[in-house]
Amino acid sequence: MMAGSVVTRALQPFAALGAFFITTSEVVGGMGVMFGRIISRLVRFAFDRSELLKNLYKMGVKSVPIVVVTALFTGGIMVIQAAPLVQRYGAHGLLGWGAGFGTLREIGPLLTALMISGRVGANNTAELGTMVVTEQIDALRALAIDPISFLIVPRFIGIVTTLFLSTVFADALALFGAAYAGTGILGVEPMVFYNGLTSGLLGLGDVFHGLIKSVVFGIVIALASCQFGITTSGGAPGVGRAVNSTVVVSAAGIFVLDYIVSFAIG
Repeated sequence: MMAGSVVTRALQPFAALGAFFITTSEVVGGMGVMFGRIISRLVRFAFDRSELLKNLYKMGVKSVPIVVVTALFTGGIMVIQAAPLVQRYGAHGLLGWGAGFGTLREIGPLLTALMISGRVGANNTAELGTMVVTEQIDALRALAIDPISFLIVPRFIGIVTTLFLSTVFADALALFGAAYAGTGILGVEPMVFYNGLTSGLLGLGDVFHGLIKSVVFGIVIALASCQFGITTSGGAPGVGRAVNSTVVVSAAGIFVLDYIVSFAIG
């Protein structure tokens, strides 16, 4: 008996690791199936247009305040971090390049995605989960209405579009905030900042790098929020668990895909 308990305890880490891989495979597989269903509707334009417009307003327009605040302070933080090196080496003309490079390629898309994930993704999961536990999804099926076309595809398009446009907006605001933070902290005039930004060290490739990431991040947030929302079970506590899972999986997916995309496109 003692030998058996020792063996059991020794195997517990492997059992936990196996359970983790099984759970991860279920989540990734479910998101993959969901993505296939969404694509099959998109190629046939089989989705509700009025629901799409409603979600674009709810997800995009109402996210503008948090995007503005995040972007402006992101630009200021980039200048604060660069200030010691700029002052030490007197490289004031490179402040625009330094802030722009980090913002356009990495910080802008990443922080915007995390904000949209917390606000839009979690809310989307809560809405879908509530519809599931109150049997509204079953009612749609009873009325011969496809829940994927009516609910999921408009939300998928809304989240991806919102994150893409929010990233463009956030990049511009972050550079604006960085320019004037540079004036207040280092005495670098905005014109000098923008000259450093457009001096040839940065190009359209750096802008597209961040925008490609925003689309990828938007897809993973949309898939996670829709998948966990539509598979909610267990009443109100289940909705809470689904929202928590969406936030965790979206954040983890954002960081993993950030690494993969950065490595793939340079």
